[in-house]
Amino acid sequence: MKAQFPSGAFPTMITPFRPDQSVDFEAAERLTEWYAAAGCHGVFAVCQSSELYQLNLKESAELVRRVKAAAEAHRRPDGSRMAVVASGCIALTAEEQAEQAAAIFEAGAEAVVLLTNRMDFANRGDAAWIADTERLLALLPEEMPLGLYECPTPYKRLLSGEMLRWCAASGRFSFIKDTCCSAPAIGERMQTLKGSGMQLYNANAQTLLPSLRMGAAGYCGIMANFHPKLYVWLCEHYEAEPEKAEKLAALLSLASFTESLHYPVTAKYHLSELEGLGFSLETRVRPASECGEYDELVMRQMKLIADEAERLLGL
Repeated sequence: MKAQFPSGAFPTMITPFRPDQSVDFEAAERLTEWYAAAGCHGVFAVCQSSELYQLNLKESAELVRRVKAAAEAHRRPDGSRMAVVASGCIALTAEEQAEQAAAIFEAGAEAVVLLTNRMDFANRGDAAWIADTERLLALLPEEMPLGLYECPTPYKRLLSGEMLRWCAASGRFSFIKDTCCSAPAIGERMQTLKGSGMQLYNANAQTLLPSLRMGAAGYCGIMANFHPKLYVWLCEHYEAEPEKAEKLAALLSLASFTESLHYPVTAKYHLSELEGLGFSLETRVRPASECGEYDELVMRQMKLIADEAERLLGL
């Protein structure tokens, strides 16, 4: 089933944990409210930023349920509601993935996002991937909207032209989180997707502006955890104010190189300490202590620059 999602900024949501590493669902609700107040058009809950491989299915489904309820309760400044898409489909068999997808959909996800590296995990080729995906789709109800995510872990399986053409022709997919990081490749993908109803959201800040001009639906990436208002502005104003958009895109491009620091601890430091959301820096993928004095300094510097950019844009 095709679902239509708003164009714009979709943060890849982090999962707050308590000091004992249990999921802090109340903090996740506060974080959802913060995204909405910043004007985000949607949120990708239960993704790599969410530490999806370290979550069990019950935790993933409850996160989706809480995020969806918070998105309903806390509207964007224009009164609209953020869309909620989610994955959690991390199994390697079609049968198990179908069970996971059903739980995520039942919890309220408006699209269940499949990881491209879960089908044909051995990476035998396009035909094997298509066959595996076809087998999975046969187990999923037609009314379940689906997305695709080129998740970088444990390896990045980019959609080839043949795979993308098959997906577009299947009529089953609505959402793609693109991680190819190549403006020319995105241009080719947009040509393939033309008329299919599939919306492409770019995860890469450096190629975001050119991809928007090619018809991409928006941004779905890490850096919307740090300065979402700037991504919202860029997605909404890149056509009307092209000169400002070029300058902002350059700033966002440089800022996004901080992804190489100790993420997602850096995001938790930013959100908890600098944005005042007040939750633990604990993760299940790396020690919180890895975010040291240097990381914190860079986070404070980045916030200073982003705050000034927001001021200049009147946000």
